[in-house]
Amino acid sequence: MRYMFQVLKEQFTNLHLIFRLALYEVKSRYQLHYLGVFWQFLNPAIQVGVYWFVFGLGIRGGEPIGDVPFFVWLVAGLIPWLFISPSIIQGSNSVYTKVNLVSKMKFPISVLPTITIVSNAFNFLIMLLVIGLILFIYHINPGMYLLQLPYYLLGLFAFLFSFTLLCSSISTIIRDFQMVLQSVMRMMMYLTPILWNMDKLPETLVTVLKLNPVFYLIVGFRSTFLGTAWFFENMVYTGYFWSATLFILLIGSVIHLKFRDKFVDYL
Repeated sequence: MRYMFQVLKEQFTNLHLIFRLALYEVKSRYQLHYLGVFWQFLNPAIQVGVYWFVFGLGIRGGEPIGDVPFFVWLVAGLIPWLFISPSIIQGSNSVYTKVNLVSKMKFPISVLPTITIVSNAFNFLIMLLVIGLILFIYHINPGMYLLQLPYYLLGLFAFLFSFTLLCSSISTIIRDFQMVLQSVMRMMMYLTPILWNMDKLPETLVTVLKLNPVFYLIVGFRSTFLGTAWFFENMVYTGYFWSATLFILLIGSVIHLKFRDKFVDYL
């Protein structure tokens, strides 16, 4: 447990550094682009449009999910995924790509994945406002369910930090892991209820898919935006998600602190 608390302490004591470097990373990412930070909105908008055209109009023929238009249903699950996926892939590679620059400095390496997550979070927060605008246009009012949005945001950042801390440590030691992770994330897109409705699947299969913590987050954000369910309605699944997240954080903290003095040797 002391490893986990040490890693968490490094995050809280370096919050100012994390936000400053995350903001610098966002600016440098779009510095040479004519449209600049507008790409933070344009890129996810293009992806949402493509998925809506293919799956909403092409495959489903514009058929809604229950009483909810497919476009709204899609956006409510796809926007969180467009934050989760790049944060995991980039965060898992953050230590390997930057440890050589900070190895000779008094710099907490454990904040490198966090910097990546925070830099991607700026775009995510903008897209959350876009979701709100879309809900307003379609006259969908989540009502009191929006009160649980901070809870799912907390769960989202907790899981991303835990998972990227673990993956960034393993990826630095075993470079093949990064390639495997990228392939898994591509498959995960279709193994979570982002583009399809889980109500038509067998209950046994849904139970297996729910072992993936990302499943919990996607369903949670969608139920919040569409006003369909509270997180405490299924405390068993909620307990599983937090248990899995804390376990990943514990294992990731141990591996990170055991090997981080040797990370440079693996470059």
